[in-house]
Amino acid sequence: MPSIAQRLMGNPLVSAVYEGVWRPVFTRIFSLGGSGTAEFDKAFTAYLARAGERTILDVACGPGLYTRRLAANLTGTGHCVGVDFSEAMLARAVTKPHPRTSFIRGDAHRLPFADDSFDTVTCFAALYLIPDPLPVIDELIRVTRPGGEVAIFTSVVTGLTSLPGVKTIGHLGGYRFFGRDEITDRLRLAGVGRIEQTVVDQGQFVLAFKD
Repeated sequence: MPSIAQRLMGNPLVSAVYEGVWRPVFTRIFSLGGSGTAEFDKAFTAYLARAGERTILDVACGPGLYTRRLAANLTGTGHCVGVDFSEAMLARAVTKPHPRTSFIRGDAHRLPFADDSFDTVTCFAALYLIPDPLPVIDELIRVTRPGGEVAIFTSVVTGLTSLPGVKTIGHLGGYRFFGRDEITDRLRLAGVGRIEQTVVDQGQFVLAFKD
């Protein structure tokens, strides 16, 4: 049975308010009302959206908020593909077309792309809502070209998120709190040697480079 979080992401009403209301509020929750997560997110995204002729895959793209940002400075034949399982989210994404973006429905556990297809692969604010999320990391690495990068933003266990009440509420809603080394260890098992992890507030930003 889908979790509460999964049902919400597939709801047309949630998809309609996600970009303008849901996502900003959720970012504030990560920062406990502060601006740490939002500020690092802005810098992280700016790096990934640097100018160049690259192919980018945005996994669990939702309504395309990051997909459009990542495509903004691409040059030449550069293109950014957003993939999501939610038809409601994708329907919202295509209402704001961009010449360097396209969207496709797909399962993050079985990405519909060949090995070594993309220069940059991202997965933002989604892994903690996906059932059995660790195999998704294997897929992110699989479709990344050698020398390419994988960027992840997700949850992390902290003093606050390890409190019994917080954990219970999160689990009931289908929300997963990842251990400090859980994401990085899985990346290493997938054969990644260079990994940069930054924990900000209640979340973690991870940048991995495929050998």
